[in-house]
Amino acid sequence: MHKTLPLPPLAAIRAFEAVARHGSFTKAAGELGMTQAAVSYQIKVLEDRVGAPLFLRRPRQIALTEIGQRLAPAITQAFEQISEAYVTARGGAQGTLVISTIATFASNWLARRLGSFQIAHPSLAVRLQTEPHLVDFSREEVDIGIRSGVGDWPGLVAHRLIEADFTPMLSPSLAASIGGVKEPADLLRLPLLDTSDPWWAKWFEAASVSVEGLSSRPGNSMGAQVYEGNAAAAGQGVAILTPAFFAAELADGRLIQPFDLVCTENQAYWLVYPESRRNSPKVSAFRQWILGELTAAA
Repeated sequence: MHKTLPLPPLAAIRAFEAVARHGSFTKAAGELGMTQAAVSYQIKVLEDRVGAPLFLRRPRQIALTEIGQRLAPAITQAFEQISEAYVTARGGAQGTLVISTIATFASNWLARRLGSFQIAHPSLAVRLQTEPHLVDFSREEVDIGIRSGVGDWPGLVAHRLIEADFTPMLSPSLAASIGGVKEPADLLRLPLLDTSDPWWAKWFEAASVSVEGLSSRPGNSMGAQVYEGNAAAAGQGVAILTPAFFAAELADGRLIQPFDLVCTENQAYWLVYPESRRNSPKVSAFRQWILGELTAAA
């Protein structure tokens, strides 16, 4: 008959998970409402059970040992699954859904539609965090991420949302300032926003326009499409943008897309979350909603 090995005390496992996540005994103690000495004792209990050190203790710094690195993700995943099972038992999606996304997706797509999600799930609050870096789900309190790329992040489930395609856009008044934009080369007579963006070179190449020294031309770089789109709508220059994010501006005439040529690098915007959260009620609710929104829009 197969025997299950006895588990270490839950207090020791909780202490290890918190220290591994924070990289600090002090922060873990604060989260758990324990003294630092008590946390250290629980880690020692677990190390005695494992039979090996779990942390390398250095002056003002700790780091996981190789064994600790193998153990930490599994314990974090186990706690997440327990938490999700508890939420499910209490009646489904509730609490706070934290979404990490980029500024343009948050402002020009998600914020304009999020009301319908909150009406459908009144017991679930949504907190958007806009940040350019890739979130580490094991260390940051984030449920879902929206990223751009090719969708190959290890350990994450990825759902393709919107193609990361691109084409020039500008205000009607700026186009009129040179008598209209009739061919792609006409754009070079106007100020281009963020000429260091490699999308410009790719689009002009696809349009069979030879451009030399494009990246050295003066042009404001604003770091996100939402800002460049606003500047373009204000007549400050021509921006190279993803059409799906500026459908409203194109519809009401604040921006025009002078050419049908739209390029792509075979990248997209993706909904991502850890494999362990696939069945989380709040993740499932948001996944079903956003994929439904995209299907309806298509």
